[in-house]
Amino acid sequence: MTFTKTTEQDSKYNHLEKMTVKELLQNINNEDKTVPLAVEKSLPQIEALTKQIVNQLKKGGRLFYLGAGTSGRLGIVDASECPPTFGVPHELVVGLIAGGDYAIRKAVEFAEDSKSQGWLDLQEHTISNKDVVVGIAASGTTPYVISALEACNKKNIITGCITCNKNSPLAKVAQYPIEVVVGPEFVTGSSRMKAGTAQKLVLNMLSTTAMIQLGKVKGNKMVDMQLSNNKLVDRGEKMLVNALNIDKQKAAVLLEKYGSVRNAIENYKG
Repeated sequence: MTFTKTTEQDSKYNHLEKMTVKELLQNINNEDKTVPLAVEKSLPQIEALTKQIVNQLKKGGRLFYLGAGTSGRLGIVDASECPPTFGVPHELVVGLIAGGDYAIRKAVEFAEDSKSQGWLDLQEHTISNKDVVVGIAASGTTPYVISALEACNKKNIITGCITCNKNSPLAKVAQYPIEVVVGPEFVTGSSRMKAGTAQKLVLNMLSTTAMIQLGKVKGNKMVDMQLSNNKLVDRGEKMLVNALNIDKQKAAVLLEKYGSVRNAIENYKG
């Protein structure tokens, strides 16, 4: 099959500089509406990778996200939200970006072109065949990501990917590829837009579903969330009020004593 980068094809819109603010916003919004539908078409692929992630995490493995630029940053965002949201260790879900932590804020020239650094970055975390590595690249051609997944395959480490082009080199390397084809961007080639949104939606699905399967949600509540600010403490107290049929003052005492909603519920004597 031929490989065509739809993420690089010409925008369906032209003369953007002549549009009014209202027209720009409406047109961007119209394009954004197509993203969830593109994700829906990839649900079977998303399910296949999610099941692998759940299996490996249950065996004591970890989930790694690997990407460059926007893709790398999105992986880091998803990984960094898992500990406060689900109360898991920081090392359970790890986001790595080409160019290192400096690249989170500023672009590092040619970092994504390295064919060795991705595997070296994974080795720093003592990667093993208990883990899962998900490469993220809208283009599906990023050497940093592709070469890392190739090395993982050789070491019998489960690999997946999230890309926004069909039949890309990355998808051919990944054992469990996810291809969300969102089409040309509003600004030609600006894959931080629809492609980035699609990647974020898929990452939400992967991590949230995995954490629910690991028992980190009770009912529909984040009972293991870290109580790291007043908003979350207040949310935790309200959870206890509803779950245990107690007043807010008693909930506050329980939450302070036991440190989490789950512990408070499990230790409540009535």
